[in-house]
Amino acid sequence: MAADQEPVYAPDQLKPGNRKRARRAALISAVVILLFFWGNHEGNTENVWLIIFALGLVAAVIVDAVLRRNGLKPEDQ
Repeated sequence: MAADQEPVYAPDQLKPGNRKRARRAALISAVVILLFFWGNHEGNTENVWLIIFALGLVAAVIVDAVLRRNGLKPEDQ
C-alpha cells in the first residue's frame, strides 16, 4: 500500500542539469529585465518590480553558490 503513494519520476527528471548554464541564464535574464527600464511605462511602480525580480534572480544564484560551497546542497542536483 505504501508503494502506491511513492512519487513516480521520469528518467530525465533525475538527470542533473547544467548548473553553469542555469546560473548564466539567470544572470542574463536579470540584465534583460533591467533593460525594461526603457519601456513605455510611466511611474515608478513598474521600476520597483523590475528591480525586485532582477535582485531575486541574482540572490538565487548567490545563495545557490554559497550553499554548494559550504556543502549544504548536493553537487549532483
